[in-house]
Amino acid sequence: MAESTATAAATEIVVVQRPRRADAARNFDALLAAAREAFAENGADASLEDIARRAGVGIGTLYRNFPTRRHLFESVYAEEVNALGKVAVDLAADPPWQALTAWLRRFVEYSVTKRAIRDALNGESDIFLACRDSLYEAGGPLLLRAQQAGEAREDMSFDDLVRMVSGITSTAFPDEGQRDRVLAIALDGVRARP
Repeated sequence: MAESTATAAATEIVVVQRPRRADAARNFDALLAAAREAFAENGADASLEDIARRAGVGIGTLYRNFPTRRHLFESVYAEEVNALGKVAVDLAADPPWQALTAWLRRFVEYSVTKRAIRDALNGESDIFLACRDSLYEAGGPLLLRAQQAGEAREDMSFDDLVRMVSGITSTAFPDEGQRDRVLAIALDGVRARP
């Protein structure tokens, strides 16, 4: 499966910002990883100083790469969407149902970070539209393939599936085990019945 133009558009959001020098690119990537972790743990209020510390760089390096908190939010969000696109490509050769459910489990992990960032940006970012299109371009074919193989019900769209899984991830669970059980129950409803 070739990378789609929508996925490429989401990729460009981060690629354009990534420094060309190897040491600067390493710092940029470390900041994205640290920010993703901090946002997942502490939400949108995560301290920029903590993010810089986690990345092993000074606060000045953070601001050179991400002049505002908003730049950092948007970059982390776009990088997460880019990772989901790569996962879809990597899963394309797997059996249809296995590929779809593996991608959805990765989508659940992404949703934790997305929620913190979405709340911080109040949905007022053009990047959200480009990233939404990239998500649908990445995951949509996995559902279609599972439907064509007779493994997923045909009376649902990818939008239905994303909304269902997003609803699950927007609920607070006491632990990941319960969240995974609820997701498994929901995915059982997605399976085609003989």
